Amino acid sequence: QVQLVESGGGLVQPGGSLRLSCAASRYVVSRYTMYWYRQAPGKEREWVAIIGRGGDTNYADSVKGRFTISRDNAKNTLYLQMNSLKPEDTAVYYCKGGGPTEYWGQGTQVTVSS
Repeated sequence: QVQLVESGGGLVQPGGSLRLSCAASRYVVSRYTMYWYRQAPGKEREWVAIIGRGGDTNYADSVKGRFTISRDNAKNTLYLQMNSLKPEDTAVYYCKGGGPTEYWGQGTQVTVSS
């Protein structure tokens, strides 16, 4: 079955960087719009970034200028480069694959703390 598997989360100090990956199987990331979402403790899941089939991107205001979404079609993997991380970026990060059926990964924890 389709699987989206996130990795790359962890503990980082404020101002640091992380790169999240979302590896897909039985699903071709280049064919669909792909998303990153996040959910902080006690809060609803929120949209973070989007990349369209043509490579166009957009970001939530809270991460604009700090995060970059991209994909490697050869590796069939979606990425989220996160720079200048802040404590308020602490959350579980999820990738989502679009299409006739939407698919979610299991999430990866990002904790920004000194």
